Amino acid sequence: MNRTSLITRSHRPMATNSFALAALVIALAFSQSSCSGDRSGQAQAGGPIISVGVTKVVKKSLGRHITLSSELVPFQEIDVYAKESGYVKKLMVDYGTHVKAGQVMAILEIPELEAQLQEDQAEIKNAANQVMRAQHELARYQAQYNALHLQYTRLNGVFQSQPGIVAQQEVDDAQGKDLAASSQVDVGQAALEAAQSQLSVAKAKLAHDQSLFDYSRITAPFTGVVTQRYANLGTLVQAGTNSSTQAIPIVKLSQDDLFRLVIPVPEAYVQYIRVGDPVDVHVPSLNRTFPGKVARFSVDVQSDTRTMHTEVDVPNTHGLLLPGLYADANLQLDEKQNIPSVPVQALSHEGEKTTVFVVNSDAVLEERTVQVGIQTNSDAEIVSGLKEGEEVVVSDLSDLKAGEKVRAQTVAVPEYHEGNSQ
Repeated sequence: MNRTSLITRSHRPMATNSFALAALVIALAFSQSSCSGDRSGQAQAGGPIISVGVTKVVKKSLGRHITLSSELVPFQEIDVYAKESGYVKKLMVDYGTHVKAGQVMAILEIPELEAQLQEDQAEIKNAANQVMRAQHELARYQAQYNALHLQYTRLNGVFQSQPGIVAQQEVDDAQGKDLAASSQVDVGQAALEAAQSQLSVAKAKLAHDQSLFDYSRITAPFTGVVTQRYANLGTLVQAGTNSSTQAIPIVKLSQDDLFRLVIPVPEAYVQYIRVGDPVDVHVPSLNRTFPGKVARFSVDVQSDTRTMHTEVDVPNTHGLLLPGLYADANLQLDEKQNIPSVPVQALSHEGEKTTVFVVNSDAVLEERTVQVGIQTNSDAEIVSGLKEGEEVVVSDLSDLKAGEKVRAQTVAVPEYHEGNSQ
């Protein structure tokens, strides 16, 4: 089965030229035999018999394609800034350095944060000492309370069981001391909790400052290649989060294992675009074709260009693709298998009516109205009006009339293929 391609390009009128070329080839193919046939026909029937080039209605697979050019861009590309201001102490990457996700690319020197970490550690140590002191105080208060509470319990028990042995005043004094000791325990417990809270605050401050200090190690957020270097050793870089300063990035990082090809699909072909459709991506500068697929599109047509933003993902498995290379994306729009078709040279269009000349079994021309379906640069689907095996005229149709006697000569009709179509 043959496959034909429809290639849409705004600056190359290739289809029109192909039709003219095909017509010329057909005309040359039977011109000489046509002349001799005219002479023999005049001798036999007393009138000229026209020779026409014909081809049969055959079943084949037809598909339409569109090729759009665009520029390959990395799937992700970012400028890597510092989270905190500091001096570049170490720089482990340069132009073209390939890095893995999480790999350290630079280390900053931040003296202020280093001093702050030491202060945080001292505050934690002091808070821990306060907690220990509060724990000892609480233990002492609890011991005092236990002794005084036991003394009050005993005196009160004797006072209740053997009246007159222990004076009421003595019992009241013991009760007062017991209550005071209980209050001291509560105070000690509160002091311990306050000390523990201070320790938690100090630890949280250390964790916060440590997190900031960890940003002194600039790591790669994804696997890629360094395409720009903006800083050198000793460069003072400003924090990228501070909008009041003119912060500069340290490096530019591009993902190199996957590329995007952003193509503007014309409005007429939007209906054929589906996520997951395979796309042949041809890179002329490399003379290579890479497999891709439609990954996403904007689901709207821009009013100024009448195109839809469409992105094709192209894996860079072997590392041959580079940012900025131009590529041609060949998208298959639709395809039908085993359908009746004729060369487009056989069609005549008059308004919305499409006709063909058929040579019947009596070698007489019949003009048929046909309904055309999918159409490529070379062939057209016949929905109705013709049957497989019938002969249609593909030579010059301008001087032909229905009912004429003709001599049919089968000719080969060249198919149009653009040179870089996939």
